[in-house]
Amino acid sequence: MTFKKSSLAQIILVLTGVLVLIMGIVLFFIPPALFIDPSQGFQVLQSMQHGSGFNNLVSPDQGDISQNYTQFLTWWSPGQYLVPYFFQLITGLNLAHGIVIATILAEFLGLAGFFYFFRKIGFSAGIASVSLLFIVSQVVFMVPHVYYSGGEILLFAFEGWFLYGCVALNRADWKLFLFVAFAGFTGFFLKSSFLWMYGAGLFCLWVRLGESKGELAVRVKNAFWVGVPAAIAIAVIYLSFIAKGDSPISGAKGLSLTAETFTYPLASPILSGFSLDDMLNGLVDHFGKPMFSQQWVLIILIAAALLSVALVWFIVRRIPNSSYRLFVIVFYAAAALFFGISYLRQLNISMEARHFRVIGLLITPGVIYLAARLKTGYKIAFGLIFLWIAAYSFSYLVNGYKINHKLARGVTGIAQPNIDQTALNQVMKLDREKRGITFVFIGNDIGLELQHNRYLSLPPISDSLKINTDDYEYDGFGGPLYIILPETYNGPKEKLVMKSFPNYAGWNVTMLDNDYVLYVADRKK
Repeated sequence: MTFKKSSLAQIILVLTGVLVLIMGIVLFFIPPALFIDPSQGFQVLQSMQHGSGFNNLVSPDQGDISQNYTQFLTWWSPGQYLVPYFFQLITGLNLAHGIVIATILAEFLGLAGFFYFFRKIGFSAGIASVSLLFIVSQVVFMVPHVYYSGGEILLFAFEGWFLYGCVALNRADWKLFLFVAFAGFTGFFLKSSFLWMYGAGLFCLWVRLGESKGELAVRVKNAFWVGVPAAIAIAVIYLSFIAKGDSPISGAKGLSLTAETFTYPLASPILSGFSLDDMLNGLVDHFGKPMFSQQWVLIILIAAALLSVALVWFIVRRIPNSSYRLFVIVFYAAAALFFGISYLRQLNISMEARHFRVIGLLITPGVIYLAARLKTGYKIAFGLIFLWIAAYSFSYLVNGYKINHKLARGVTGIAQPNIDQTALNQVMKLDREKRGITFVFIGNDIGLELQHNRYLSLPPISDSLKINTDDYEYDGFGGPLYIILPETYNGPKEKLVMKSFPNYAGWNVTMLDNDYVLYVADRKK
């Protein structure tokens, strides 16, 4: 029986690996588009390639468009653009294929890390292998194949190994010291939000170190070995990076006690572990057309929060391994506390399940363990839920491949959803032939295809026509201005964009094709 179970686990692992490899091969031929966050990072990379300092974003100054404004970008950590760039450099391929290589390696490294963590923390090879298959079936695993998510996928590559280290190390010595320091620097380099996971993981590590000997002196000694390298890492990170600019945690807007403030973090096991938030287009912060009214959103969140608390309670009660129970409790509590306070203070952190992915990953083997011990009827029900999530996820993936295959691509090779190929070709031609002009785009990604001229990116304008003028207005005159807008902006949206440049006059309009329009002004008002 043991041989059969071991063989089945190996078969599941091989099939999972082959599936991920096939997805990676397809991705190599159909590279992804970009989420907004990594597109900002690649703008920093572009600035650095043109001579700016490390992690500095250089863009036209809103106070005087003839000048450049330099900003040390602390909003996101640098790994999201430096890792793909590293693979671009060593392979000689374009940036898109650097992204693809980083994504494929991150997925394999992440799956391997979580498999070894699940095994180390007490689960059988069968439970661990099925857990990996369940992880691969989630929507969030497919997203980087459609939109490069930057720090999200890179952190996935590291999280499992970090958790493994927190379980595997059981002595307070120099190895522990180096691990804690290395984990802090590496995790933050990949994604800045790792810091709350860092604290939760180190707390679990410290508790485990003192389990065999509970004397106060031992606890204090262990706290020294864990706390000193952590303090060094955080101090260096803060002084060398975070303190140089704004970040999501530096823009509190006052207290806002709403039902979503705490129910969303409490609902994270169901929202992230079962792709519920992704399949519902985002319950609170939508990335598609809202599927429910505000009243129904609140009802779903409360139900998901209650189910999540019950699920965690069952996991804690039924899973025999005390270390696993510790990790689930600490990470769930830390997430609820950190994000609950963040949402209460209205920090610039969205209510999206991707921020809680580590919670979904942590509970996965516990869920599989419990499901394996259910009666036949309940096992079938869980299997149907498993298949439903997988079917939805692969449908999302296939549709994403189809869409990206048709999108425009320039010198980077990145899929461009905000412009078509004909218009993009003309934009790149203008960039090659002219100097001293400033392009204006809607969206952050098109400008990455430019090599010779400045550009600025304006946020998309919604149909409500409500904009923050501070994000749009550019004073002064900085030479010829070339604005590329979708034809659908014709009318009020077009006028809002024109008003963003009050010192320009003499606009000339040219159709790049049926869907995109070029507005040119080279005269000062």
